[in-house]
Amino acid sequence: MMKNMRKNKDVGIYGLTAKWYDKNSRKSRLTQMQNYANEVASFVNTPANVLEIAPGPGYLAIALAKKGFNVTGVELSPDFVKIENNNADEANVTVDFKEGNADHLPCEDHFFDFVICSAAFKNFKDPVKALCEMHRVLKKGGTSLIIDMNKDATSEDINNEIRETGMKGFDKHFVKFAFKTFLKQGAYSETDFESLLSETPFKNYTIKKEGISLFVYLHK
Repeated sequence: MMKNMRKNKDVGIYGLTAKWYDKNSRKSRLTQMQNYANEVASFVNTPANVLEIAPGPGYLAIALAKKGFNVTGVELSPDFVKIENNNADEANVTVDFKEGNADHLPCEDHFFDFVICSAAFKNFKDPVKALCEMHRVLKKGGTSLIIDMNKDATSEDINNEIRETGMKGFDKHFVKFAFKTFLKQGAYSETDFESLLSETPFKNYTIKKEGISLFVYLHK
């Protein structure tokens, strides 16, 4: 399903679905986003320029802004851009959220110290071009980090992930179903990432498995 959807265009979340995602994922994702923000902070110091690609409701970008980073977010869905800006206003932080595609980032060359993309890479129509764009906008010596579902994640991995989120009721069962079906089917394995990266300027990289996810560190 995911593969078919991304054949012609990047997969985005719009309208009422975007609002539902913001409302229902907030509690389960905030701690995780704080952990990701801490990971970024282990690589760069404030006030570094950080880009988040496909920030969704903007939780990670906002967590990074709270740490003192200069944060830009590039988001495909105009509905999410509105939600992101509202969430940033509520958090009393400034983030430059803008509409755009991962394969044609509306950003300067060699501008960012760190680029991160969480849970969205599998949605991109042209993953190689998206990787090349990450390389283009990254400063020499900078790092990009992709965090996304591992196609080789086991049922046990998925069950543990759901347990850690604390989700209950319908949300728990729906998310578990999504992980085990169309999200996993659209995800990339470690071998897949290595194949994609062979077509990009990124030659120095590390891939780490953690739970249901792969952490792909790309160094320029």
